[in-house]
Amino acid sequence: MTLTQKILAAHCGKKSLTAGEMIMARVDLALGNDITCPPAIAAFESAGGTRVFDPDKVAIVLDHFAPNKDIASARQCATCRSFAEKQGIKSFFDVGQMGIEHALLPEKGLAKPNMLIIGADSHTCTYGALGAFATGVGSTDLAYAYKTGELWFRVPQAIKITLEGKLRTDVSGKDLILHIIGKIGVSGARYASLEFGGNVSALGMDDRFTVCNMAIEAGAKNGIFPVDDATDAYTAVSCGTAFERVYADADAEYERELTIDLDALEHTVAKPHLPENTETLSSLAKRKIKIDQVVIGSCTNGRLSDMEAAYKVLKGNKVAKGVRVIIIPATQEIYLKSIERGYIQAFIEAGAAVSTPTCGPCLGGHMGILSDGEVAVATTNRNFIGRMGAKSAEIYLASPHVAARAALLGHIG
Repeated sequence: MTLTQKILAAHCGKKSLTAGEMIMARVDLALGNDITCPPAIAAFESAGGTRVFDPDKVAIVLDHFAPNKDIASARQCATCRSFAEKQGIKSFFDVGQMGIEHALLPEKGLAKPNMLIIGADSHTCTYGALGAFATGVGSTDLAYAYKTGELWFRVPQAIKITLEGKLRTDVSGKDLILHIIGKIGVSGARYASLEFGGNVSALGMDDRFTVCNMAIEAGAKNGIFPVDDATDAYTAVSCGTAFERVYADADAEYERELTIDLDALEHTVAKPHLPENTETLSSLAKRKIKIDQVVIGSCTNGRLSDMEAAYKVLKGNKVAKGVRVIIIPATQEIYLKSIERGYIQAFIEAGAAVSTPTCGPCLGGHMGILSDGEVAVATTNRNFIGRMGAKSAEIYLASPHVAARAALLGHIG
């Protein structure tokens, strides 16, 4: 079996599974946010639900339109607050304590290796970086899990990605996943598990979170890394312990296999309007595409190492005239550490605006919506038409290093 199949088998009481099987599996953690949780609550209650299956296995994070941007979003958050209090949900994170969900849950030790995690948010696949099976579901699926503690799955086929070599200075996990999506396309891994192997030690945990976060952008059901020393070091801090190491069998079957030479990997940018529309920075820079806005943050690239990458570029420099730069640390802890290390002061002195943790402009919510015809470089995960504002706006996806460089230059370069 593949690594994903082993985790699913352990959660449905079977000794083995094959791709395509339909199973009912036990859920270890069910996640909702301020957009997806209210309809899940409505479905749960309309189905006769009175108590969630286990309040300790439910997490709700108010991160998309919070702090509330309007009356509608305030009502959504109020619905979540009332439900969390009524159900005794301890893992409820509101303004002042919350962060962007996919950075917050690992930090809080709620996402762990070998778990089966579902979330009514497509980027729930982020937790595969810890060696968990994690995938996004719809709000009605979340409601079913709230009521029963289990959910149905079709066991995914798998694509094996073998990493060789190591990343060059300033090249990151964002460049890697954009390169992969550019290679296989936004539907190249449809309902497959992207399983990473080879020299995974070449990637730190933050890079692995970024890679798994964007597995969905290749159409994947999930992305997953095996547990190794880096994982153990991370969970020693977040959970206070290490976890069993589970690996794919040597004779596991894969739909296809890819090998990525990390030594040869370049800075990579996804051009409008799909993550698969990639080009190396060295090529794209020749066109000196003028920009109006830079966003550094999101569940993809709002972690401490991302703040550090931006700091190294922006420190002592000034943002180009006419460019708006918005930087969003992904959690309160990351925000505090960024203050302690001098990152926030450097950002502000460079001419950037720094926000409390929020998804904000990533999904066209608030804190940086684009006007007609504007061009942005963002460390987010999607650059669809209208994703961040006006339908005529253009979004280029890049790493924090590349985004910060563009902020200083006033163009992509």
